[in-house]
Amino acid sequence: MKNETSVERPSERELVVTRRFNGPAHILFEAWTKPELLKRWWTPKSRGVSLFECESDVRVGGAYRYAFGRDPRDPEVFSGRYMEVDRPTRLVLTQVYERLPNAGEAVVTVTFEETEGTTLVILRQLFPSKEALDGAVASGMESGMRETFDQLDELVVTVR
Repeated sequence: MKNETSVERPSERELVVTRRFNGPAHILFEAWTKPELLKRWWTPKSRGVSLFECESDVRVGGAYRYAFGRDPRDPEVFSGRYMEVDRPTRLVLTQVYERLPNAGEAVVTVTFEETEGTTLVILRQLFPSKEALDGAVASGMESGMRETFDQLDELVVTVR
């Protein structure tokens, strides 16, 4: 049975994505923080998108930078800093889309709630404005997240 991804917009600036994964929290946390694992699931493969560069210093105050897209010479880039790191249950980080730095910084909170060998992942993104969230949604973010979570689901069972 396939796990389903839920995407909700509880306010004009917030997006909440939830999904249960068939694996323990520490594996999901590693998949979310280790570059070699992120490169295997973080971009929607059906769109021909790859994660070219993935730098991640997972500690409070540590920076990350993900460069992705179809062409490594013209990448899309998200970057930010880790605000909270509580292995393997919680990550809080800032996120800037480098092509539109004036759009502001989002705050992303990811929680990993393990129960009997499965883990509920809740991703909350608080955007700096309604317009920033509207732009992200218009870019195809929701369908892309559903696909990447499917890819993460497939990865989790192979990492055990």
